Amino acid sequence: MGENIFGFVGRDMAVDLGTANTLVYVRGRGIVLNEPSVVAINVKDGHPLAVGAEAKRMIGRTPSNIQAIRPLKDGVIADFEICEMMLRYFIRRVHPRRFSKPRMVICVPSGITGVEKRAVQEAAEYAGARKAYIVEEPMAAAIGAGLPIHEPTGNMVVDIGGGTTEVAVISLGGIVTSQSIRIGGDELDEAIISFVKKEYSLALGDRTAEEIKIALGSACELEEELHAEIRGRDLVSGLPKTIVTSTKDIRRAIEEPLAAIIDAVKITLDKTPPELSADIMTQGIVLTGGGALLHGLDVRLQAETSMPIVVAPDPLNCVALGSGMCLEEFEALQQVLSYSSSSR
Repeated sequence: MGENIFGFVGRDMAVDLGTANTLVYVRGRGIVLNEPSVVAINVKDGHPLAVGAEAKRMIGRTPSNIQAIRPLKDGVIADFEICEMMLRYFIRRVHPRRFSKPRMVICVPSGITGVEKRAVQEAAEYAGARKAYIVEEPMAAAIGAGLPIHEPTGNMVVDIGGGTTEVAVISLGGIVTSQSIRIGGDELDEAIISFVKKEYSLALGDRTAEEIKIALGSACELEEELHAEIRGRDLVSGLPKTIVTSTKDIRRAIEEPLAAIIDAVKITLDKTPPELSADIMTQGIVLTGGGALLHGLDVRLQAETSMPIVVAPDPLNCVALGSGMCLEEFEALQQVLSYSSSSR
């Protein structure tokens, strides 16, 4: 690769390694890369053919010798080698100098095990990072949403990503209580696929289900219900078929995973100390992540919890921005970061 297309300044970078998308923040430059977490490989020799948006376009459309793989599932690494390959590609995209070894901050779900956390660090180090620091997603989301996490007040953040939902109450720079469930946008997509299969005997692909969720997904009743056509394969005849569905149907389809997300919020509120609960009642619960964009979710949560709900100004980028701020204020925010030194 020739000149650095991003005009890279400094070596440090932060990575929001998401189940659906990976965002890279470079110190001094902001978010410079936002690509789907997908790698297309040649099955015969394991050689990567495409990474990111180009690979995502191949999902469900590849011949038998090409496989489009998502290396992360439920917020953790499901395929270590492919994840390392993807990280290496993204590092080279933003930092083409061959011998550069940047310090890296990586966001992980708060509920992952020590082994899973170590796997993320190792993948980053094998991919070319000098040191990999870990920051928990709800903490990064809270920083990115502009919450005063170092103040002695209760801040509650609900980060709904592709693979996980993170609910946390933060005060004095630490997580007081949290809940991490492996339910997120992907579960909503799967619920839509199952519903359409059961109700209409129609097979849908992952990308179509995601498009339906974005267009018709809602968490509460709408003043005017919308309708849209869905194209898929008829499971009876095996031929292409078009059906018409509504926001009411899709709401019914995603109710179960949505109820699990709302329950996680209620459980966290139940575990919150009374003083912090009073703060949250004043400041509200902040929603971040792609799931925060689900139509009517804030209204539904407010009705279920009796708490004010605020959607973050830039919910999709909150985690990446928060981890980036950890880079910009590296020394001041050292307590938020953890590094497990490993001699390899």
